[in-house]
Amino acid sequence: MKNSDSFQRFMFEDMGIRGELVRLDASWQAVLQRHTYPPNVSRQLGQALAAVTLLSGTIKFKGALIIQIQSRGPLHTLVVQATHRQTIRGLAHWRDPVPEGALSEIFGQGRLVLTIQNEGAEPYQGVVALEGQSLSSALESYFANSEQLATRLWLFADGQRAAGLFLQVLPAQAHAEDDWTRLVTLADTITEHEMLHLPFEDVLYRLYHEEKVRLFEAEPVVFRCTCSRQRIEDMLLALGKADVEGVLAEKGRVEVDCDFCNKRYLFDPVDIGALFSEEIKSTPSSTRH
Repeated sequence: MKNSDSFQRFMFEDMGIRGELVRLDASWQAVLQRHTYPPNVSRQLGQALAAVTLLSGTIKFKGALIIQIQSRGPLHTLVVQATHRQTIRGLAHWRDPVPEGALSEIFGQGRLVLTIQNEGAEPYQGVVALEGQSLSSALESYFANSEQLATRLWLFADGQRAAGLFLQVLPAQAHAEDDWTRLVTLADTITEHEMLHLPFEDVLYRLYHEEKVRLFEAEPVVFRCTCSRQRIEDMLLALGKADVEGVLAEKGRVEVDCDFCNKRYLFDPVDIGALFSEEIKSTPSSTRH
């Protein structure tokens, strides 16, 4: 399928307004294959993955961009991540049943946290209340409050694909309010079927054939988990020798599962002994000679 697992920017050059399109196929299926999600949960997760991919194309970073929702309702945890290399992953945790409806019914009271992890720098976090009818409206509130940029998102997902459309006023560029209103009004007519199935060129022609639109080259998007044995070892070291050895004494080994990809990491007593032995060797002595 054309535009499968791809992200594509476009620009209304004479208006100071930019846009992006994304469609996830195999990458979305890779997420679904690792957990069995109810339809209402998978729909929210797919929309979030489309959203984080879109935002990764407009927020400058080198590392990872994470959207996280923590709440008290049926769908109480949702985490999605995109990297600057256009790799994505995501997961959700819920309590049955998860109803249809607005965010307040699906998630309950909660907050949306957007984290930017630049390599070699402290993470930046923006937090907004989880309010509105949909994830797209909550993210639009984030940009209105934190970035002061007019932004709109249209997000869709089913059991096969996830897709999204993004419009935003360019920072520090003049634009006519009626141009923005017209472009948003036209985008509001897009249907789920069109976003999930039509080639991007057809989507843009369907919406903006009377506008001057510059479409950039498509970029591939892939599912990839960033977990590794080294990262799990670092986590165990941070947890501390006493706690890890407590688990070892109780269970005979330490098992750590990655929620994103379901990979299991096993550590036996020899592994744990070597791990903390290496930590002691690498810690410089404070004794002066």
